Amino acid sequence: MDDIYIKKVCAGDTDSFRYFVRKYKDMAFSVAVSVVKDEFLAEEVVQEAFINAFKKIKSFNQKSKFNTWLYRIVINEAFKRLNKTKKEVVSFVEEYNQEVVDESVLISLQEEEQTYYINEALKKLSPNESLILRLFYLQDESIKDVCEVTGWSESKVKVTLFRARKNMLLILNHLFKIEP
Repeated sequence: MDDIYIKKVCAGDTDSFRYFVRKYKDMAFSVAVSVVKDEFLAEEVVQEAFINAFKKIKSFNQKSKFNTWLYRIVINEAFKRLNKTKKEVVSFVEEYNQEVVDESVLISLQEEEQTYYINEALKKLSPNESLILRLFYLQDESIKDVCEVTGWSESKVKVTLFRARKNMLLILNHLFKIEP
């Protein structure tokens, strides 16, 4: 279906681009917020990314899926905006050999509570780790697709994913100890 709308937009039917905005806005926002850690800034990133995608759609070579191409634009714009704001992101790093939270605790929580704790933990992760977890687990992208979206090597994706899982569990452990 994406191919049809790409052809329409390239042929001059600019209103057809709304299809992509409707279909991918939530995903784009999720990816952007994982990098910039601020909802208002993420909205700006998404808006700019869609503008860039619209301007560059004729250069889309269709060697990859449209959503992969769009993810890449969103990620690049998010990191560019992060660098512009020079907002310091605190990375939560502890020793990896420390005891981690029992995953059964997370499973026993209600879905609303799970979402709250997961989002709080994602906010505390570095942008790269948060991004990789969102793409791999929440967007169900394969390692290969994550490599294509981020431009990272397979080994970097795997290492970052490993570290992100460890740090996520450490952060959740910390949150469970603090919260009543």
